[in-house]
Amino acid sequence: MLTHSKIWNAIDALARRYGLSPSGLAKRAGLDATAFNRSKRVTPEGRPRWPTTESVAKVLAATGASLDEFVNLLGDEGPALRKVAQPIPLIGLTQAGAGGFFDDGGFPVGGGWDQIGFPRVDDENAYALEVTGDSMQPLYRDADILIVSPNSTTRKGDRVVLRTIDGEVMAKILVRRTAKTVEFASFNPAHPNLVFPFQRIDWIARIVWASQ
Repeated sequence: MLTHSKIWNAIDALARRYGLSPSGLAKRAGLDATAFNRSKRVTPEGRPRWPTTESVAKVLAATGASLDEFVNLLGDEGPALRKVAQPIPLIGLTQAGAGGFFDDGGFPVGGGWDQIGFPRVDDENAYALEVTGDSMQPLYRDADILIVSPNSTTRKGDRVVLRTIDGEVMAKILVRRTAKTVEFASFNPAHPNLVFPFQRIDWIARIVWASQ
């Protein structure tokens, strides 16, 4: 059941995920800086005040978060994450392009991975990548952890990791697929979109969670 507290808790959780305060999130979305303040969540008469669908849409557009990500934050746990801890393999994103870390299907292999404990992901082949450097700012920062699910379906607007046939591994936003090409956007808006022919892409896997 969707409640007043759940939707405001989801907005607070989204702000924390992107390293923002509620007022910082409101400002990034082009809203009044006080729009998400706790004092604004109840009217002077004591009635619950709900965020508008327009303000939620602006927040998702400003952060790059998907609607699925926001919906997952509404509950105690999303459909893809459970609270039972499991060890998953972890490697630095810059290391991932080296040979021996992935098989032909994009699943983690080899003995060069570390491990981290993480709430259970409904993908036995899930793995984690650690961001290095600032090339993915403002969305991801140095030392952020990206949880990747190679068995999840990817759709337009998803944040993904891909590997080219040349062995280059990168994180991007899936913009669109055509009959012959796939277009990706960079997290940093200063970088242009990339368009690859299908035959240049080895695999694409969805980013399902990020620690920030």
